[in-house]
Amino acid sequence: MRDIAHFVNGQAFNGASGRFCDVFNPNTGEVQARVQFATDGEIDAAVQAAAKAQVGWEATNPQRRARVMFEFKRLIERDMNSLAEILSSEHGKVIADSKGDIQRGLEVIEFACGIPHILKGEYTEGAGPGIDVYSMRQPLGLCAGITPFNFPAMIPMWMFGISIAVGNSFILKPSEKDPTVPVKLAELMMEAGAPEGVLNVIHGDKSAVDAILTHPLIRAVSFVGSSDIAHYVYQTGTAHGKRVQAMGGAKNHGLVLPDADLDQVVKDLSGAAFGSAGERCMALPVVVPVGKKTADELRERLVAEIDTLKVGISTDTAAHYGPVVSAQHRAKIADYIQIGVDEGAELVVDGRDFHLQGFEKGFFIGPSLFDGVKKGMKTYQEEIFGPVLQMVRAESFEEAIALPSEHQYGNGVAIFTRNGRAAREFAARVNVGMVGINVPIPVPVAYHTFGGWKRSAFGDTNQHGVEGVKFYTKVKTVTARWPEGDVEDSAFVIPTMK
Repeated sequence: MRDIAHFVNGQAFNGASGRFCDVFNPNTGEVQARVQFATDGEIDAAVQAAAKAQVGWEATNPQRRARVMFEFKRLIERDMNSLAEILSSEHGKVIADSKGDIQRGLEVIEFACGIPHILKGEYTEGAGPGIDVYSMRQPLGLCAGITPFNFPAMIPMWMFGISIAVGNSFILKPSEKDPTVPVKLAELMMEAGAPEGVLNVIHGDKSAVDAILTHPLIRAVSFVGSSDIAHYVYQTGTAHGKRVQAMGGAKNHGLVLPDADLDQVVKDLSGAAFGSAGERCMALPVVVPVGKKTADELRERLVAEIDTLKVGISTDTAAHYGPVVSAQHRAKIADYIQIGVDEGAELVVDGRDFHLQGFEKGFFIGPSLFDGVKKGMKTYQEEIFGPVLQMVRAESFEEAIALPSEHQYGNGVAIFTRNGRAAREFAARVNVGMVGINVPIPVPVAYHTFGGWKRSAFGDTNQHGVEGVKFYTKVKTVTARWPEGDVEDSAFVIPTMK
């Protein structure tokens, strides 16, 4: 049995807690490894190593830090295939999705390569008589990230890529369900030239999370996960004096107006709702067709499209999606489907009985489609996080826009239309943080910023982009006036070349 160790101070570190968590292969349902869980003392040792590394790394000039990021990018591109294979074997997503996971994280690393320019401050000459004012961004200090199972490459790179580039050291606590790729990323960061202790990986459960949230040397914590835990992380971290960004759950809607290109909409919905088995906070699990004619035609086309979807093992290049991450999660999705039936929604396509021949013990579940879903239903209010698409019919544009605007989550939303005025009004009015116009999964590019509203995010600063730089830095503003007279009369003399 393979044991997955921690990665501390530039090397693998075997803990002594005696606590482990099984790591499954979702395709077969078999245990393939064990991941160690750290004690509070082991987490403190990682923090101490990171704090020591912080001193020298912070003093390294931004251009040299950028060179490390450039080399890290090259190494990931070199190892893309092997990283994707490992990711798929632990998460279950197909290889193409795993490469997409890595690539989207890599785009944040590409953004971080430009950190010398991004860190430039502001300058005002002559703010007063002989007075100049300028600002500088400096590293915040040792930071930490707590990441979920669904994007084990992208989300860690969202966090540590920016944090390390600006001059911080970092503690990463990835999901225990698929922990190998995060460790590989730390190893590659060391190979790229980062000093020992700059990036450390610690495994654990709630005990490890609490140790991170309460440790006095950790200055900031970034989190992505469910909303209830995000709220807990935000409250606990801020209560202990930390800067916290905590991204939570989602229930993203896709509005379909009568003038939309339904051929394209169906293709977009199929990928956005069922891709990666729906295990994405930016999936599109709710479709809102406006008008009966639009809804009836869309339903007919969706049923036909779902019939073409192939569920297969992660390495099947013809598969549209693979298994979900665990048996428990598969059971949870199936329970939500039954709740929807009990609530009175019409189950048009039922994916619960899907089994893949030869992989009967794998964590597979077929695509499901509901119609007649009402906004008071539990399955509409809560995040299912699986390959389940719910249709909520609306009679008007106003009724449709109210659905995502009034929902407890406000992560992403999309509208499908040819009407520019309707799209513009929708983008301006909808009470959601990220908007797509004929784009089903509106995840911003790396040099913009990612973040939802309402119970989808806690904290005032978003992930990556300039917002990410702000989160991991502090601003210092200097007001300077120089006295007249000979500099040699000063107590400080500039060295000369003698």
